[in-house]
Amino acid sequence: MKIGILKEPEFENRVALLPDHVKTLIDLKATVSIEKGAGKKSFFADNSYNEKGAEIVSREQVLNDSNLIVSIHHLSTDEYKKLKESQAVLTAFNPLFNSNIVKQFVESGITSFSMDMVPRTTRAQSMDILSSMATVAGYKAVLEAANHLPSFFPMFMTAAGTIKPSKVLVLGAGVAGLQAIATARKLGAVVEAFDVRSAVKEEVQSLGAKFIEVEGALNDSNAGGYAVEQTEEFKQKQQQLIQEHAKKANVVITTAQIPGRKAPLLITKDTVENMMPGSVIIDLAASTGGNCELTKNNEAVEINHVKIIGNSNYASAIPSDASKMYGNNIINFMKLIIDESGNLKLNFTDEIVRGTCITYNKEIINERVKSNK
Repeated sequence: MKIGILKEPEFENRVALLPDHVKTLIDLKATVSIEKGAGKKSFFADNSYNEKGAEIVSREQVLNDSNLIVSIHHLSTDEYKKLKESQAVLTAFNPLFNSNIVKQFVESGITSFSMDMVPRTTRAQSMDILSSMATVAGYKAVLEAANHLPSFFPMFMTAAGTIKPSKVLVLGAGVAGLQAIATARKLGAVVEAFDVRSAVKEEVQSLGAKFIEVEGALNDSNAGGYAVEQTEEFKQKQQQLIQEHAKKANVVITTAQIPGRKAPLLITKDTVENMMPGSVIIDLAASTGGNCELTKNNEAVEINHVKIIGNSNYASAIPSDASKMYGNNIINFMKLIIDESGNLKLNFTDEIVRGTCITYNKEIINERVKSNK
C-alpha cells in the first residue's frame, strides 16, 4: 500500500506525520510519499523525510497515486472529486457537522476515516487526537492569556509592595480544561473551574483548583466522557453562578463543547460587560459557535475593555510537538488497519476501526454519523 502525506492549508503549521513516523510505516511494509514542503512549518525539511525513506512528490502525485491519503484538515470538494473509488482518506473532518463531505464519500465510494471519531475508550487513548490536541490547546491558552493580561499571574512580594495573584476561571474540565488548570496553577494563579460533569470534581481539586458545582445536572455516565445537553432550569442556575465568578476573574478560559452540537453558551454579553476592565477571555470552542456570546472565530475583539480571543486551533502554534503527538495517534491507529503485507485491512469487529471508519463500500459505517443523517 502506498501512503501519501499532504501539506496542510496555509493557516496550519502542523503536519500529519513526522519523519520518524514514516520509518514506522515503512517497517510495516508500506511505501510513503509526502507533498513537497509539507513539514516545513513544523521545522522538518524534505530531506529529513527522504532520509527515512519517503519520496518527495507534488500534491497532484499524492492525490493520484496514493492508496491512503493522510492529512489533518479535510480537502476541498474539488480535490475529493478527483479521487478514485479504490482510494481511502484518513483525516479529521468532523462528520457530525460536515454531512456534505460524508455524502460525497458515500456517492464516490471512497473509504474514509475521521480521527476525531476515535471512540473515547481506555484502549483507544493512544489514538485520541481530540485529547492530545486539547492538551496542547489548554497549555497554550493560558500562555496566551498571560501574554494579554495587564497584570501578573503569580503573587509577588517586593520592596515596591505586594502584587495579588490573578484569578483564573476555567469553564469545562475536560482534557483542555484540566491542562489549563495545571498550567495556570504552575504560573501562580488562583484557579476556579466549572463543569457539568460532577465526576471531574476530584481531578480539578487534585490540581489545586476550586470546583464550582451547580446542583441538578443530568446524568452523564453514558456520554463517553463528553458533556450532555442540560435542562433549561439547570442552564439558568449555571448562568447565574458563572456570571458571579466571571465578574471576579482576571482570565476566563472556556473549553465546553458537545459533539455534533453548537457549543453551549456560558458567557453572555451581560457577563462580559460586568467583568473587570483588562480581563481576558480565551474561547477554545470558537469554531463551533463559542462559549462566549461575543466570540468571533479566529479573531480577537475588545468589548468594554475586556479582550475576547476566539481560537480553536492553538495546536498549530506549537507545531513540532503537536505534530509529534498527532502523528503518534495516527500511527497507533494505522497499526490496526495495516496487515502483515503492508496493505489496508479493515476488521469491523474492532470497535475502534468501526468507530473511526465513516464510509466504506458506498455505505456509512459509523453508527453515530448514520443516526445523525
